[in-house]
Amino acid sequence: MRSKETVKPIFLTLFMLLAAALKGHEAHAQTTETLTVAGGCFWCVESDFEGVDGVRSVISGYTGGTTESPTYKQVTGGGTGHYEAVQIHFDPTQVTRAHLLNLFLRSVDPTDPGGQFCDRGDSYRTAIFVSNKGEKSLAEAAKAQAQADLGQPIVTPILNAGRFYPAEAYHQDYYKGTKLVFTRFGPKRQSEAYKRYRAACGRDARVAQLWGDAAPFAKGH
Repeated sequence: MRSKETVKPIFLTLFMLLAAALKGHEAHAQTTETLTVAGGCFWCVESDFEGVDGVRSVISGYTGGTTESPTYKQVTGGGTGHYEAVQIHFDPTQVTRAHLLNLFLRSVDPTDPGGQFCDRGDSYRTAIFVSNKGEKSLAEAAKAQAQADLGQPIVTPILNAGRFYPAEAYHQDYYKGTKLVFTRFGPKRQSEAYKRYRAACGRDARVAQLWGDAAPFAKGH
């Protein structure tokens, strides 16, 4: 009889711990929001935003088109309607959507309707994707402020969010990958190939030229 009485509190304690863990996980999920943007090469946007305080993860992928489960080759080849995009998962108690939008618009060339930097074509254009009126209002405000600060027309559209397709595993965290890849610079680790590509593409040089001291990520890459 005593053994049963001893076991009951143990099970009760375990149950309470499990319930607390599940509640914590649920609270964590409830405080995560998603911002989807297209800023040209998704490796670069992922690299920029994974270092922002309050951002929990950044996923590279494709959105905005009609082709289901598109591949990288299909998207960059044209005809799918998709953009190279990222989903930024963030904690709104640590960083606001408005702040992330401001960072995004100042980390790209939002005056370019034909692509971004050395990457040309529809899949490399900039865009902001929204899911409701509140998100749209924030995006419109950020765009208006960026245009006023820049003093030039901003062509980045604000589009209704559709299905987001994560890119192939090869593209996730490419900027810090260690696999050996063959590039026009010769065999390089992914992280080194990324740095060479980013510099050669002129991304940071153009962003710094356009935004000056307001460019949040151009320095240090």
